[in-house]
Formats: sequence, C-alpha cells, structure tokens
Amino acid sequence: VSPVVAGLIGASVLVVCVSVTVFVWTCCHQQAEKKHKTPPYKFIHMLKGISIYPETLSNKKKIIKVRRDKDGPGREGGRGNLLVDAAESGLLGQAKGPRGPSSGSCVDQLPIKVDYGEELRSPLASLTPGESKTTSPSSPEEDVMLGALTFSVDYNFPKKALVVTIQEAHGLPVMDDQTQGSDPYIKMTILPDKRHRVKTRVLRKTLDPVFDETFTFYGIPYSQLQDLVLHFLVLSFDRFSRDDVIGEVMVPLAGVDPSTGKVQLTRDIIKRNIQKCISRGELQVSLSYQPVAQRMTVVVLKARHLPKMDITGLSDPYVKVNVYYGRKRIAKKKTHVKKCTLNPVFNESFIYDIPTDLLPDISIEFLVIDFDRTTKNEVVGRLILGVHSVTASGAEHWREVCESPRKSVAKWHSLSEY
Repeated sequence: VSPVVAGLIGASVLVVCVSVTVFVWTCCHQQAEKKHKTPPYKFIHMLKGISIYPETLSNKKKIIKVRRDKDGPGREGGRGNLLVDAAESGLLGQAKGPRGPSSGSCVDQLPIKVDYGEELRSPLASLTPGESKTTSPSSPEEDVMLGALTFSVDYNFPKKALVVTIQEAHGLPVMDDQTQGSDPYIKMTILPDKRHRVKTRVLRKTLDPVFDETFTFYGIPYSQLQDLVLHFLVLSFDRFSRDDVIGEVMVPLAGVDPSTGKVQLTRDIIKRNIQKCISRGELQVSLSYQPVAQRMTVVVLKARHLPKMDITGLSDPYVKVNVYYGRKRIAKKKTHVKKCTLNPVFNESFIYDIPTDLLPDISIEFLVIDFDRTTKNEVVGRLILGVHSVTASGAEHWREVCESPRKSVAKWHSLSEY
C-alpha cells in the first residue's frame, strides 16, 4: 500500500473515532443533566387507590387507564380527566335561571365586529382555555347552606410529599333549576404561591358527590407546612355556559399536624368572598363611546405594583381583553408582552363596533397574565367593566362612559383574584 493511501485511511479512521467519541459524550452529558434536573414540584393523582396520573422525578408521565363503573353513583362525564389548572378566569356573572336554547339565538346574529387600532402580535404561548371558567356572586344574597367537604391531609417524610385526599361533599345546593341537580367538581390550590393547582373529575347530577381522589405533592418540606393554606373551590360544571361557583373552603395547615398520621377533616363550604383576596396590583384603562359611529374604543394604558411571578422577582405581563354580551364572549384580543417589569406600559387600543341598544348587556374583562416560555401562563388578576362589574369603581367608570359620549374616561382599578 502506498504511503498516500495509508495516510488517507488513517485520517478517515481518526475522524470516525473522534466523531463517535463526541457523539457518545454528548449523549451521556444530556442524560446526566436530565437525571439531575428536578422540577420545583411534582404531584401524583390517584382515583380510588389507583394511580391515573403518576409522575416520577424524572419528569416522565405514565397514564394508566382506569375502567369506570357506568352504573355507579360516581359516573363521570365527558370532562372527567385531570388537568393541572392553568385555565383563564371567567366572567363574573349574575345568578343564573333555567337554561334554555333561546339564550344564545340572539347572540349569534349580533351586529358586532372588532377592529384594532394597530396590528398586535400575540404571545408565543397563550393561556390554555379551561373548563373552570368560574363565576362569583355579583350581589349579596341570603345566607344558604352550601354543604360540607370531607378530606384528609397526610405527610410522607421519606419523600417530602404532602398527600391530600378529597373524599366527598354532601348537601350541595341545586345549581341547575332545569334538572334540579348539580355537576360538581373541585379545584384545589396551595396558597400562597398558587403553583400547586389540581382539579377533580366532574360527577354528574348529584348533590352528594364521592370523589375519593388523592393528590401527592412532592418537594414540600415539612417545616413549610405551617405557612401553607389549602384552598378548595367547589364548582358546578355547565356545558353551555360558564361554570358556577358553589363556594370555597380555606384550611390553614398551621392548625393541622399530619406528623402522626393521616388527619381527616370536614369543613363547611362557605360563600366565596372576592373582597378578601390580597392585592394583585392596579390597571389603568381608558374607554370612550361614539354614539354616532356606535363604536367603543378601549385603551389599555399601563399597570403598576404587580405581584412578583418569576424567580427573578419580576414578571412578563400582558393583558387579554375579552368582550361579553350577556354571558357569552364575542371578542378577544391580547396586547404585547412586556418583559421583566412589574410596572408595564402598554398604550394599546382596541375598537369595537357596538350598537347603542346593546350597551346595557356588554361587559369588558381585562385579564393581566404573566407570560412564561417554559410553563403555562398564569393569570395575575382581572378587572371587569360593564354590566357584570362587581366593584363600585368599575360600575362608576362604566356609568361615566355611557353618560359622557365622545369623552375618553381613564381610571385606575385594583385587580382582583380570579
């Protein structure tokens, strides 16, 4: 063999060896990083003792199908799957009457169209539309019995995991006058960080649901339990409208000691109090209505004092504007995302063609949302102006807009929890 051919063969072998070595090293390095990377928290969901949504610390999910008893009292509906709640909040609504097909007939033919003052690009990831579009009472009502919730709290010391079992609820009120029943489910959040969000399946046509679902949350040190609060939100699913809020249960873990074993508790469900929530910041918006052109101009100006949503101590907020006719959303749009700020300035306008005779039934909802590239977006707070406004400042702002045509009315409003 000539020296030239031998040199070429040797060089080719060297290149192949180096390439194989680099490839093997890269694979091993990625595997090691993946093995040592742990999420901030993990949870396991169990239904009647069977894991249906298990997650391991390697961030791999394994879904095991569970056979349902179709004849049992806990028959679940079409929405019976578990989802981590990142649903956008819904519109606050009045107490609903009987549902009928006539409620949506006039809305489908509304002469409303949307025009935007400027073309806006949407965030890369938007908020996942959720089933739990909650509603809250908009006016004081008579005290009624909302039932009770039974659950248990336990702690797994070897795994540093908090175990919460939602067992059952009984004595729930009738939320559907047509069927004289309810389709209850429960959303649970661990306060104050509000990162642990889960929900049960929906049980159809029952006022005494038996859930028997266990949620195991990893990465919670026992020393931090005294600072946490379990928040249970009891809702009734509505296929044709927004889900009704039945009530809530707040359980501070400071008064619960699961160190000696499982602690079973029963708490009365109370009416949700939207006034007790912590400050979520403020939002400044401007509205003006042109009666001749029958056009509503909405300007999202700026926000201030938003809560810290990222580990950097800042936030990446944007505003989603929803327009409702009655209880149905007829238009939606988003502003730009403002990076790394708790006091964003938006100055973005949206124009809606709304007939004058429809103004008494119009509501405008502003959702301030924290954009996250890696996880699901989270609603920071919301503001509602219009017929469904629950605050005095919101109702006053809307009244000034309707009574002062062709005048731009700008005001600051405190954001509420959703």
